[in-house]
Amino acid sequence: MEIVRSQRKPSASHDVDVAPTLLIYRSAPALEVRLEDFELFAIDRLRVLKGISDGLSRGKKPDEMEKLLTSEELRKWFLSIETTLFRYRFRLESSDVQKALMAEFDLPYKAVSNAEYEGLKDKLSQVARSIGQSLPSADRIFYKVPFEEVPELVASRRVYIQKGHAYVAMNQVVSLVVTQFRSHLSKALVLTNRKWTSIIREQEKDRLTPIVEALSTSYLGPDYSQPKEYAEISLKDLNQVAKTSFPLCMRHLFEKLREDHHLKHRGRMQLGLFLKGVGLKLDDALAFWKAEFSRKVGAERFDKEYAYSIRHNYGKEGKRTDYTPYSCQKVISSTPGVGDHHGCPYRHFSEENLRASLGKMGVSNRALEDVIDKVRNRHYQLACTLTFEAVHASSCDAGINHPNQYFSESQKIMESKVNLLS
Repeated sequence: MEIVRSQRKPSASHDVDVAPTLLIYRSAPALEVRLEDFELFAIDRLRVLKGISDGLSRGKKPDEMEKLLTSEELRKWFLSIETTLFRYRFRLESSDVQKALMAEFDLPYKAVSNAEYEGLKDKLSQVARSIGQSLPSADRIFYKVPFEEVPELVASRRVYIQKGHAYVAMNQVVSLVVTQFRSHLSKALVLTNRKWTSIIREQEKDRLTPIVEALSTSYLGPDYSQPKEYAEISLKDLNQVAKTSFPLCMRHLFEKLREDHHLKHRGRMQLGLFLKGVGLKLDDALAFWKAEFSRKVGAERFDKEYAYSIRHNYGKEGKRTDYTPYSCQKVISSTPGVGDHHGCPYRHFSEENLRASLGKMGVSNRALEDVIDKVRNRHYQLACTLTFEAVHASSCDAGINHPNQYFSESQKIMESKVNLLS
């Protein structure tokens, strides 16, 4: 990638020029990076892009928020969000830096001459007035470009067009540069993916490949392997907190366990690790699962066939791995079969069942329609976020990315309400 730096000269009041930077992905950086640093840089970048993506889906502008990927869908996502970020940052740069960027992209456009500008001044002023901008001044720069290269400006009637050319003001050149940026990045992604699949993936199968292929499914938040807040949830608390603070995916599993006194393996894993993350101790977990399962399979069979896996989840058996609760991404990507109850209700429930379940949680009709709209557009985490906001009558600007995050944020709200009443 290349970094375009401002060519401005320092003013009289500054001895050192401050040079803003902007990534344009024209070429690979000429430096060596440790694999550990590469992974950290990639995850940091994904956090930024994910934040922008979530914010845009919730109707926010980029300034209200602040892989390499192998699938076509993820490449499109990466391309779209990187372009959005570039557009926002380009607008923050000075006109000198913007001109330098135009030169970097080799845009073959020259500024309109003074003579041509004088002949078009009235028309350009009419366009400026129609879009609520200040009238062009004598030193204002316009570029004459083929109209088909600025379709968004033409569609919104923000430029004057004459004889097949659009007259683009300096404060509108972002449309020109963004088109070039997106084109270059799109081609680079295709070429890189081709080289990755044909050569690099096999060559780097023991080093880089596992890192790159894990990026597209990486969960970027806390792992919740150890409860950090409200760390002790006892058996007597479970029924109450399930109603007030469990996300729908865990509430559904909890209710099915109470109803059927049994869950299949993946359901036990999803709910069991969640309960571990909210602070249910091992002894209480064993007592909880035994009380339910023994009603169907008997206490002896529970001890022989099921108790081991519960201790295993808590790192007390086998390799003694400290297993982490499932993130939203992992829950959504699961594929429940017949008789299974794990997975994400927003993705796996029928609309009728989802409406009924949300109604039981107290989601109002108006909020329910907003949730269903997100589900229809496959924004499952946003649907869960809207559910949280409707149930708690409180905003959740960070968005829900983990069932245990839902629980933690819910408990904070519940505790604040208790403190207000006391």
